[in-house]
Amino acid sequence: MDKQTPEHEDNVYDSNASGNPEFRDLFNKSISRRSLITKTAGGAVALTLAASLSGCNDDDNDSVSGPSEPPVDENKTPDSLKFKAVVKNTLNEFTVPEGYQARVLFALGDPLKEGMSEWNDNDIPTGVSFSMRSGDNHDGMTFFGLNPSKANYDANASNEGLLVLNHEYINQKYLHPSKNTIKDPVRSEDEVMREINSHGVSILHLSKDPSTQEVKIKKDSVFNRRVTAASKIEFSGPVKGSDLLKSKISPEGLFTFGTHNNCGNGYTPWGTYLTTEENFDGYLARNANDDRDEQTEYALTRYKIDKGQAAQYKWNTPVAAIMEQSMFERWNTSITAPTAAQDYRNSANSFGWIVEIDPFNVQVPPVKRTALGRFAHEDCRSSRAISGQNLAFYMGDDSTGEYIYKFVSDAKWDTKDVNGGYKAGDKYMNSGKLYVAKFVFDEATQKATGQWIELDIKDPRISGYAAYKFADQADVLVHTRLAADAVGATKMDRPEWCAVNPKNGEIYVTLTNNSSRGIKYPTDPANPRNYFDADKEATTLKGNINGHIIRLREAKDQTTATEFVWDIFLFGAEADSHSKVNLSGLSDANDFSSPDGMWFDPRGVLWIQTDDGAYTDETNCMMLAALPGQVGDGQMAQAKSGDNEQVTHVGAKLDDSKLRRFLLGPSGCEITGVTMTPDYKAIFVNVQHPGGVWPSNHPTHLNSSKGIGQRPRSATVVITRIDGKEIAGEALEQSPPKK
Repeated sequence: MDKQTPEHEDNVYDSNASGNPEFRDLFNKSISRRSLITKTAGGAVALTLAASLSGCNDDDNDSVSGPSEPPVDENKTPDSLKFKAVVKNTLNEFTVPEGYQARVLFALGDPLKEGMSEWNDNDIPTGVSFSMRSGDNHDGMTFFGLNPSKANYDANASNEGLLVLNHEYINQKYLHPSKNTIKDPVRSEDEVMREINSHGVSILHLSKDPSTQEVKIKKDSVFNRRVTAASKIEFSGPVKGSDLLKSKISPEGLFTFGTHNNCGNGYTPWGTYLTTEENFDGYLARNANDDRDEQTEYALTRYKIDKGQAAQYKWNTPVAAIMEQSMFERWNTSITAPTAAQDYRNSANSFGWIVEIDPFNVQVPPVKRTALGRFAHEDCRSSRAISGQNLAFYMGDDSTGEYIYKFVSDAKWDTKDVNGGYKAGDKYMNSGKLYVAKFVFDEATQKATGQWIELDIKDPRISGYAAYKFADQADVLVHTRLAADAVGATKMDRPEWCAVNPKNGEIYVTLTNNSSRGIKYPTDPANPRNYFDADKEATTLKGNINGHIIRLREAKDQTTATEFVWDIFLFGAEADSHSKVNLSGLSDANDFSSPDGMWFDPRGVLWIQTDDGAYTDETNCMMLAALPGQVGDGQMAQAKSGDNEQVTHVGAKLDDSKLRRFLLGPSGCEITGVTMTPDYKAIFVNVQHPGGVWPSNHPTHLNSSKGIGQRPRSATVVITRIDGKEIAGEALEQSPPKK
């Protein structure tokens, strides 16, 4: 998420004053252009990599309760992109390639059940009713195929399934009646409940016509439901029962109410959904007289829970008439009673986790998986599920100067756990090791490598950390950022979404932008650019303006590896930028800025989405398709770093047959969230915070939302080909199958 976008309240802050050595210190000294050429014989040296690859899945499914994710089918993988690239525009429209059509499926306020009223600008539905309506600002999402006879997960089912999607935050002025209490010191209960219920997650039961590919919501399904900022959610893992989670809600520290600021997502091999809690800090108030000890204050500040701050939406202020007063009091994280079990001083610690939701289980509450650490989670992507190997989950902390993490399960993957629900989650996500990434560049060998550093209380750098005294491992997990500071992790340019290449297991991470790179944060090989936007007369756009995508490969392709190699897959840039800014050689058919959402479909096609404020004078936010190679397929290069240059490893340049623009959203929006039916015939994306009047101006015959009025509303869109064939599959239709 990008703080520059209109109506955005994502609160991308910089609280990392840890003083970690920057990458430049590891790099030791700059390499001049002349020495670079000398050492690399013209700058075309590729990284040497271990090439051993493991198989994808055990084919023996006799005892499996449902099919696991299938291995990559090379016959389904296009070798080039043949759809006509969408031309950049700034229209208040949703634009797809010729031969494709986009249907608005589910917009803000749309009901999940038959018989409920539709959204109406002039008759806004009640706050309580939003517990069964679409929330706001749709974000990450996943499609889960449904076996209709068993009512459980089927990774191969395309014509019926459950779509699970996040609602990150709200646009208040479009959510409420024109006369409201947004600016009042005490908010109305109905408005606050509308806001609370507009956060969280939606679960939709979908059907797809196998002939026309039209997708509809089955509103009579028991699977349709919401998980909101008011829902009960259990804690699980090492922090469950810790003193740091005890509150008036649960004096034993066993559960809490709500998940919110749900941004990126993930899914598990056993068929559950992972939603991430990102920038939760602005939702909480702290009294001006809320005095804490010095170390606790340091930890709160590191998570931007500042003394005397007001809650952004003032959810702590209503006087309850319908709900319990605790529903509102808990948003004040101050000391107001003798013990933690009598107040909400630990409310801040109840957010910032990975939350597991079983979309097929309508009875058991979701679970916050505390072993995966607490920070501004943007995304959570599983490694390939290979029988007998440990699972890994890759995560980014989306704030300036924060880190990239992975969690490795102690348990090894067993396909018998497909459809294992929360029991499987307990097995794979409660016990394991949490790591943070440190990127290294060796000047002598010119190799880009890295280390995964375990965040363990036994590490003397953590147990002896001067800035904060960790009590135990639960404390390390609650204050993950501080532990990462202690071991000297590499500060990155806002790590956002992660993606895992199903062909080779490589991990991709979007680094969306950083206006302080080259200023507060010196450039380094992993974050190499510092430049001004040459198209702007002012110099307010500076640093790493357009962002980049970094990728890494685990040593010997093992998830348990503590070392990796890396390069920079793509640099966001305008096509006409300086060559040392546009290092990926982007053209008008594929240039982009501020990569954010990202996902590999099972064929190995990479989908890249943008959340931008730097290039929106020329083009709306977009989604591109890419056919990537592998780490080390490019060369050494020099990136613009102010008046100097910074050496880095760049992936192979992709022409527009390997990278091209697939869609543009309406003006003012972010494009985010992407998933697809397993037959590749329907792809879903989300339009967040659109401007103008979209989607009311979307073609009527392609608008399933029956909302009345012209307020802009976030929405989920499903895209299909008019001829009913596979998305981005044109090349396969023009050439014989691969042998």
